[in-house]
Amino acid sequence: MTYDEMNECLDALRKNNNLRTIPAVRHEGRFVIADGRKMLNLSSNDYLGLASDRSLKEEFADSISCADCRFGSTSSRLLTGNYEVMNECENLLARMYGTESALVFDSGYHANSGILPAISGPSTLILADKLVHASIIDGLQLSRGKVMRFRHNDFQHAESLIERYAESFNDVIIVTESIFSMDGDVTDLKRLVAIKNKYREADVKLYVDEAHAFGVRGRRGLGVCEEQGVTGDVDFIVGTFGKAVNSVGAFVACNETAATYLVNKARTLIFTTALPPVCWQWTLFVLRRMADFGERRNRLKELWPRFKSIDGHVASHIIPVIVGSSENAVRKAFELRQNGFYVLPVRPPSVPEGTSRLRISLTAGIEDEEMYRLITLLKEV
Repeated sequence: MTYDEMNECLDALRKNNNLRTIPAVRHEGRFVIADGRKMLNLSSNDYLGLASDRSLKEEFADSISCADCRFGSTSSRLLTGNYEVMNECENLLARMYGTESALVFDSGYHANSGILPAISGPSTLILADKLVHASIIDGLQLSRGKVMRFRHNDFQHAESLIERYAESFNDVIIVTESIFSMDGDVTDLKRLVAIKNKYREADVKLYVDEAHAFGVRGRRGLGVCEEQGVTGDVDFIVGTFGKAVNSVGAFVACNETAATYLVNKARTLIFTTALPPVCWQWTLFVLRRMADFGERRNRLKELWPRFKSIDGHVASHIIPVIVGSSENAVRKAFELRQNGFYVLPVRPPSVPEGTSRLRISLTAGIEDEEMYRLITLLKEV
């Protein structure tokens, strides 16, 4: 693509209010400061409020030795970039989920774009929900399997595709998210498990991305799989550390055969420098305390139902307020920022044309007065 073509593309994005820029913000606890204004941050994925928990950070700092702390792994894990803390973290995750193994990737994007191409071949049928994340879509595009998309949360449609096409393939992988990042709706995983069990002869596997549920849902914070009691029925449970856990990286909980296969075939694991050991130390520190965050999870459970007065379909801590055009989304987000709430517009291609929205990410740290004021403002949107 020439620079002239790039500029033409940017001009078109600008004209349609879809041009993206990296915002200049300064963080101050639960708030961000931008354009000289202090605003409550409702655009992050800090669902449990750990990012602003000073006592937790101080406890972690006291628990590590600066002399022994490494700020870079300097290599792929398959070379010299593996450290004991990494093994501890994966072993803990496997115990938490009751799986044979767990494997950590550098990010959720690395996980989804690396695992799916690795576990699928020309004789694999992949059925993916229509609204799965971009990282999953990229993984699907890199895979050698036959990819079909079923209508969002339309399990009858997914089952009809299995009935019609599965016999032509050696195996089937159903791919979905547990909580969808743009709509905040929750998948009926029990229904998918029932489909999997109904078509055992088709060798159906379930791949569930728990990015927005890990740390938030379930008694121990293990996600919707735990909440719905299907952890043992899902073949690949993917979660991220960069959201509720306030760290970096992602993981897949699976059986030992799959984990060993991924170590040998997942290019996003093999050909990248491992995360710095200090990041793993922080992740392990937080994971060991996951069960202790029940009060924060309960706080979120109290909050999101109150937003049903705006949208009766609200099902999680992610609150979509759909306004239609990108122009309206930009204007409404600006109005909320003027009133002290840092909210950004979500526009195409992140969402379909005509469904631009405000995406409210609730955090356990929001106070009642702030919440009521926010709801009042959103009713005027």
